[in-house]
Amino acid sequence: MSNFLGSRLRIGIAIPSTNTSAQPEMDDMRPFGVTNHIARIIIDDDSLTHMSGFSQVIENIRRSTPDAIRSLCHCNLGAIIAAVSPDGYWQGHKAHEELSRQLTIAASGAKIIFSTDAIRSALDTLGGLKRIGLISPYLQLGDEPVSRFFTDTGIDVVATYGLGGRTPSNISAVTPAHLKEAVLNVNHPDAQAIVQVGTNVPMAAFAQMAETWIGKPVLSNNAVLYWHALRTCGVTDPITNRGILYETC
Repeated sequence: MSNFLGSRLRIGIAIPSTNTSAQPEMDDMRPFGVTNHIARIIIDDDSLTHMSGFSQVIENIRRSTPDAIRSLCHCNLGAIIAAVSPDGYWQGHKAHEELSRQLTIAASGAKIIFSTDAIRSALDTLGGLKRIGLISPYLQLGDEPVSRFFTDTGIDVVATYGLGGRTPSNISAVTPAHLKEAVLNVNHPDAQAIVQVGTNVPMAAFAQMAETWIGKPVLSNNAVLYWHALRTCGVTDPITNRGILYETC
């Protein structure tokens, strides 16, 4: 179906109701002829400072995400970005595969784009990078399962830093100084790239700047998700001011 505004591609983006970063960052990366269409995954702003709160957030995401995906199906989309991180990492690969199966059914034929798959694709595209410094949005409680998800796929996490988000909405409450501290802490000499996870962390523009002073790729979650959605659907436009991944891959 043709569409004047989305003549090249229409992308759905399902984001938690607490997320205030993914939509504006992905709108800033939108090429000409591509439109973004947002659905909200209804969750509560539960505490991430203890296991029971984390488990409740994941349960809410699992319950609400399929309905958010289904709400986008009549837009005739090329891809739907599932802009949720905890569920993708916290319960391991089997849980991720089951979530992928459920959401693929709910999407009615649109490609589902996950953070986990997008980041691995970006590392492969940049030369098969296997050693990363990892920035998570969480306190220490959430850092370990995120790191484990990568190490289970053969990625060596040489350094980690948690931004200390205490609730899903609080994750966005970071400053450039905080992001700089995180990058410096994980910029281990053995790290081939810096990877930031968490779609409510507003790091897309900062990541591009950080690349210029550390001399290696800095992969922001939202930028990588949107890049993967575009490239999976055949849109290969270089986009300035979003780092090496957008400019050369």
